[in-house]
Amino acid sequence: MIVTPLDSAVLDSKEQYVFYHKMIDFALKELTVAVQQKQILNEKEILLFKQYCDLLLYSIETMRVKYMYDDEENMKVDLTDSGFPNYLEFRYLFNDLELRNEFLGKLTGVDTLKEEFLDTLLRKKQPIAKRKLFQAASIVYYTSAKKEYIFNRFVQGKIIDAPAGSQARYLISWSFYEVSHNRPFICYMYFDYDNGKNPLNDREEIYYTLKSVADRELALDTMAYAIDKRLPKLYPKLIKRVDLGPIHNVFAKDENDVTHAILDGISKKTIPLESYAISFKIDEIHSKSEFKEGSFFNKQIFQKWDVIFKQKYVFAPHRMIQLLYNKTPDIMNKLAKAPIEIADLKN
Repeated sequence: MIVTPLDSAVLDSKEQYVFYHKMIDFALKELTVAVQQKQILNEKEILLFKQYCDLLLYSIETMRVKYMYDDEENMKVDLTDSGFPNYLEFRYLFNDLELRNEFLGKLTGVDTLKEEFLDTLLRKKQPIAKRKLFQAASIVYYTSAKKEYIFNRFVQGKIIDAPAGSQARYLISWSFYEVSHNRPFICYMYFDYDNGKNPLNDREEIYYTLKSVADRELALDTMAYAIDKRLPKLYPKLIKRVDLGPIHNVFAKDENDVTHAILDGISKKTIPLESYAISFKIDEIHSKSEFKEGSFFNKQIFQKWDVIFKQKYVFAPHRMIQLLYNKTPDIMNKLAKAPIEIADLKN
């Protein structure tokens, strides 16, 4: 993993952060709606996809409140093939909320702060000092933020029944934030369980295994084999991994052709400053048969995996799609679907 200063860059001003947060919030909400409308995932997968995106949105909004009036620190953003916050920002949220009571004890009381604000505004007719606004934002942050809604380095979903017509009985999902890319990934695994036994009885072992071997971007067949080997009673039949991003926008500084097309268009004023596009990838691997391995008394059933099926998508407003067809036709013509239109961001 090569880490550069652009993986944890600071934007130039608070105004840029306001715009950045607005753009990320808007883009992720547009993406969620479009994935559902175009049926890129099935109904149960969409429901889980929304839940993980909600955690992501909640976390980024919490970061916005945290840094709102802080003149000394700013949220670090990855400007290379990401567009999302640096993974450490999520860890900082967890660390802060672990020490919530300690921090609140050091802050000025809410009632005292209200009286100071009213006195400054109504009697003194003066604006509130930034230092006081930061205190108020900190109180909001520490009292309203919920640790259980923060997008963790690894987020485990529950074992549920697979949709009707699936090639397996059960479905489990999980999500992780890949530290080498600073991008979120969402995974789905369809599986059967030994002799009709209930996998819920072994869910802690299953969850531990997924967190141990499927919490980063490995080659999908390598990850599938690792899960299969570690869980002898679980028979994975389909694993699907969704890569959210990068989000291409005016702040990006990578070598991606889509990013370059956007930056070139913005610099020539053929598209507006708030133009953006989202790359979206799905890798799938299916079990095509089974085989047994091991000694006579201790045989384990393994899956023989098919080749990895890769699908790439691009989501962008109409004007951006026209530009990308003009500037990056090779990319556009190799997508799983024609570029999917989403709304413009109005600055």
